[in-house]
Amino acid sequence: MNMPLHPAIVRATVASDGRLLSADAPLLALQEEAGGSLGTLLVIPQLAAIARLTQRLGVPVSRPVAAAAERGDIDMWVRAKPDSAGVSLSIIDWQERPIPLAPVEPIDREADIATLAEGWTWQVDTQLRFQMAMDNGGPQGALPRDPPQPGSRFSAYFDLRPDADGDMAMLRGFAQRRAFRDQDAALVSDPARLFRLSAVPLFDLAGHLMGYRGTAMPLERAVIAPLPQESATLALYPGEFGKRLDRSLRQPLGRIIANADTISAQRDGPLRPDYAGYAKDIASAGRHLMALVDDLADLQAIDRPDFAVIAEEVDLADLGRRAAGLLTVKALDRRITLLPPQEEQSLLATGEFRRVLQILVNLIGNAVRYAPEDTQVRIVTESAPGEARIMVIDQGQGVALADRERIFEKFERLGRDDAGGSGLGLYISRRLARAMRGDIRIGGAPGEGARFILSLPRAD
Repeated sequence: MNMPLHPAIVRATVASDGRLLSADAPLLALQEEAGGSLGTLLVIPQLAAIARLTQRLGVPVSRPVAAAAERGDIDMWVRAKPDSAGVSLSIIDWQERPIPLAPVEPIDREADIATLAEGWTWQVDTQLRFQMAMDNGGPQGALPRDPPQPGSRFSAYFDLRPDADGDMAMLRGFAQRRAFRDQDAALVSDPARLFRLSAVPLFDLAGHLMGYRGTAMPLERAVIAPLPQESATLALYPGEFGKRLDRSLRQPLGRIIANADTISAQRDGPLRPDYAGYAKDIASAGRHLMALVDDLADLQAIDRPDFAVIAEEVDLADLGRRAAGLLTVKALDRRITLLPPQEEQSLLATGEFRRVLQILVNLIGNAVRYAPEDTQVRIVTESAPGEARIMVIDQGQGVALADRERIFEKFERLGRDDAGGSGLGLYISRRLARAMRGDIRIGGAPGEGARFILSLPRAD
């Protein structure tokens, strides 16, 4: 299917009362498909919600969005900025995911495997029936010549393989209605060909599970991360610990958070203000515990001998903007101004997209948590021979020279006694950076603010 050409940035303006005042052609077409028009209320729910949030907070907000259209789903990264007329929307990364209309003519297997060098995207419904299979763009991300056909069973195409602890991440994800990653699978038609599957759940507006969308990456593209010296002889936890922790805590914590949010929002009727406040505190504590579970699960994963990352081209400036957008509301709560790289800036490096984003969210989140209120946090990129760097710079007290290596140790919090953080974030971040053949170090003079520098190999 030939995709329509869209401008690099799709723009729109939304009035303070929610009316769509102007829109580029792709967004206007989506508005009309949803039953609206220019001058009427913005009826694309995800965009309308971002516009309302931006107007209420009075600060720019960035969010990933998935919108449904007749021809398929549309993935976007939306940046909303308040102005005198209401809200200005800038949409980048407009990616349409159509359902294949017809099967592709089969060719020989070697050509098929060659097209899978960068992986491809699949989607299934709640009955594990394929709804679509599509390429991710570019000759190395093309859809295989014999893709799964809509309506066919997942089990007829992929044979899931358990990990070393006998666990299947995909089945656990489905049972808990959560995202999963690193599920190994073999082609049923050719068991020698192994893939690594990752996916996220899809929900409708009522919160009902619709299925999963994910990627299939040839296993030979995974880069095995070098183990730190101490990990070769010492494991903090037995291999099954992280799995049991995940199974035992994540699902009940998810229910606690969801129920507490419902009570706090008073969706079922008015509630005494102090009771609503208690529910909000419960939800906040639940999210803190969930973050600890995530940290421990990451710790279990990265200390395994077979931990792997993907080598792909990433834009550090773009990732800095995305990470800052995800933390805008948190920064606003502490009256901290985030200054990400300018829109026109770009710096290409080699790493794994989601892992680099994870590192930057952790570094910026730490700066927002510990920097003084009413200060700035800058995200700056710079190029050096053979490497690309992105720095997170705050205006706090900085890190003493004697503590600059110690701070990267497991569970190290430099004597902090606040409730936030587990003392694992920086250890995990540096481990991920080194797995991508980069590093994290601390620069700047003590007393001049903390300067965390993530360096990665430059992209050719």
